[in-house]
Formats: sequence, C-alpha cells, structure tokens
Amino acid sequence: MSRYLPPEWAHQHATLLVWPRTGADWGHGLAAARAVIADMAAVLCGHQQVILVAADDEALSSIAGHPVLGELGHHRLRVVSAPNNDIWARDTGPITVVDTGERIFTDFRFDGWGGQFEADNDDRLTATLFEAGAFGPGQLDRREQTLEGGSIETNGAGALLTTERCLIAGRRNAGIDRPRAEALLADAFGIERVHWLAHGDLIGDDTDGHIDTLARFVADDTIVYQACDDPADAHHEPLAAMADELAGLRTADNRAYRLVALPLPQPVHDPDDGHRLPAGYANFLIANGCVLVPAFGDPADEVAQRVIGELFPGRVVEPIDSRALIRQHGGLHCAAMQIPAV
Repeated sequence: MSRYLPPEWAHQHATLLVWPRTGADWGHGLAAARAVIADMAAVLCGHQQVILVAADDEALSSIAGHPVLGELGHHRLRVVSAPNNDIWARDTGPITVVDTGERIFTDFRFDGWGGQFEADNDDRLTATLFEAGAFGPGQLDRREQTLEGGSIETNGAGALLTTERCLIAGRRNAGIDRPRAEALLADAFGIERVHWLAHGDLIGDDTDGHIDTLARFVADDTIVYQACDDPADAHHEPLAAMADELAGLRTADNRAYRLVALPLPQPVHDPDDGHRLPAGYANFLIANGCVLVPAFGDPADEVAQRVIGELFPGRVVEPIDSRALIRQHGGLHCAAMQIPAV
C-alpha cells in the first residue's frame, strides 16, 4: 500500500493549535489556558509554522492583544478563523498521511469522545480549515467512522499502538471488532500491524484511554510509557499490567521493543471539587528541533524532562506548565496536531 502515516518525529510543516474561546468549559481558568497555548505557540514558532485557530472576533482580538502572541510578530504564526467547540486539536484536526508524494488530510468523524460533549463545530473543523487553505497542498479524505488522533501512535515502520477501549470496546463505532478495525487502519493509514493494549488508564481521563496519555513511540523500535512506582497509588496495578503488555509486543523482525519508563507526578486534584486529574508525562509533544514536556510543579518534572531529553538528543526539551490544561482533562499533545511536510 502506498499510504504512509509519518511518525511524529518526522519533519513537520506546521503545528495546529486552537485558542481557548469564551463560552466553553474554561470558566475562570480561561486566561490560564490561553497562557499555556500562547507559551506553546511561542516555543513552536522558534522551530516551525503554527496555525492558530480563533473561534470568533473575541478570540481574534485576544490573540492580537496577548502579551506573548501580540509581541511575537513572527511570520511563522498564522491565525485562521473557524468555529470550534474546544481546543483539543489532536482529536479534531487532520491525521495526515502521505501517498505517492501527496498529503492526504484524513478527516474522521469526531463525536465528543463517544457523545459526552457537544462537538458539531469540532467535527467540521478539519474540513473548514482545509477549505481555507490552512494546511497547504493536499487532498481531504472524509471518513464516516469515528477516530481521534490521540487514540493512535505509529512508529513510521508499519506498526500502530492503540487501546481496545477507544477503538473496539467503548462508546464509538458500535459493532466494529478487531479484524474490521485493523482493516480500517490499514486502509486509512497503510498500517501493517496493530498492537492492542487492554490495560492502562489515568484517573480522570474522559477519552476512554487515549494512547497518547499512556505509551508513545519515540523510534521505530522504542516505546516510552507512563509508569507508577508507588504501590499505594491506584495507578500502580493497571500501569504495571500495561507495562507487561508492552513487554510482550514484538517488532516486524520479532524483536522486543526497547521500553523506557516515565515517572508519575504526585496526584493533581481539581481545586474546585477535588477530583483527581489525569496528570502524566506521556502527553509530550514532538516538533522540529524541540520536544514540549508537561510540567506540574512537581519534583518528577525534572526526571521526566531528562528521560525524554535522552530519547531526543537532537531536540531541545521545553517544559510547559500544563496545570491549566489538565483541569479540563487534557494536555500538550491533546492540544496540538502536527501537519507533516511532504
């Protein structure tokens, strides 16, 4: 098959971000969430183009007047107007494949993670941005199945890593079993083999176990994963079971993957109602020349930065305080989608 899904560390044309809008779920956390997106944009613009989506006139005005973005004045920042429900571009933006030298912007249905949230504008976001020319040359491939970018990881060598809960055992795509799901992934992305995980979860996650919060390819033969060393933590048992599953996976030439563990920060709780939030370090973002790593004001931040930095020796590690995003159960990777270069 000629379709190829580039890994995240392949050369990128741009990163897609969405500006948090008024009237969404941010409440009094809106300014803090905007500050995180602005910090991400400022770092990324030092390496590549950023496409920043504004939902309305208020969003456009706040971007222009923002102390970071307003002073950035960088030719790499492109602001595009498009209605949206929320900021999670990983799941609402295109999953871009390359076919015989041309980019195909794959546009799956987005239904608010199984109908949990309003999603009409987000379901149309990729098509709206494509029609506006935001992504550059390529074709749009609309798919009627539901699939989110945060639910899949590729190593760029024909393998895909995902969780059963998102693709075949959750609220989406009723009736699709493993063989049908694997056929769908092969057709859309040129995937040759799928690694399924049945274990692993972060408390507070409302995506039904997106893989980008749990385990990530960082090379064709290497997976970095979220671990938990504290037996008293509720995450210990499910993440240990996930680590066992990862140890059982094999590459195309029947070798075990190299596995690298990430620490888990101390529990982060919502300041309003006290529920535990899905804080972890696997939700890092890879871009040209840099890796953005979540930070939570925790001693484990520096450990995670060192571990991830050693995996990407040619890239600068940029910690980004993610506490404002995690309050809405998302993170750096959830908020961004790469547009690969051809």
